[in-house]
Amino acid sequence: MTPGERERYLRHLLLKEVGGQGQQKLKNARVLIVGAGGLGAPMIQYLAGAGVGTIGLADDDSVALSNLQRQVIYATGDIGAPKTERAKAFAQRLNPEIDVIEHRVRLDNANAREIVERYDLVAEGVDSFEARYAINRAAIAARRPLVSAAVGRFEGQLSLFKPFAGAGLPCYRCFAPAPPPREEAIDCEREGVFGPVVGVVGALAALEILKEILGVGESLAGRILLYDSLRSMARLAKLPADPACPDCGSIDRESR
Repeated sequence: MTPGERERYLRHLLLKEVGGQGQQKLKNARVLIVGAGGLGAPMIQYLAGAGVGTIGLADDDSVALSNLQRQVIYATGDIGAPKTERAKAFAQRLNPEIDVIEHRVRLDNANAREIVERYDLVAEGVDSFEARYAINRAAIAARRPLVSAAVGRFEGQLSLFKPFAGAGLPCYRCFAPAPPPREEAIDCEREGVFGPVVGVVGALAALEILKEILGVGESLAGRILLYDSLRSMARLAKLPADPACPDCGSIDRESR
């Protein structure tokens, strides 16, 4: 490490669970963030600050005035600009020692695997079940851990999916085998979302990503964290694998 890096990451280096070796793992890591919106914003902030060496940003949207209530890496002057462009500029202002790669596209079945397999881990905070399923399939095919976060109104949820890592571990499709009916789905555009909830869940997603890279703590694989901001509480629930899942039911799984 350079003297500047040692100073920048000093508080990490003091942690025995991270230290110099852990910080080098972060520097060598390649993480893809799909969705540079409310959930992606805190992920980008904390991964850039932590020194994750390569961050990919996949989003085809532009900054809108209504985003600024919760997407706190953008400013009024960014309105109309591509989110990946402004997010990259933000991340590299925060930490010029990292690489940020733009993918100014919406991930789907045609392009997701080719992009996902360039990275070690993928995290998504998108609002489309079609996109989530495409990302899930790509992550399974490339054998990449998938951190998945979602929010609505005053609540959020977070999990990590890596069904290839052991018997009994589910993928996202095991958890959500089909999109809910539109009248039951929580849609931020129709129902709203409380800004700080997005920040809390996005920061927890960044934490899960860093834990996975470092190999520390207890993973959320096989579990889901449910956050209720109005009750100031969070709880964990188990997520079973579905042996008949069309996305992961037939994959080779590592022995635990």
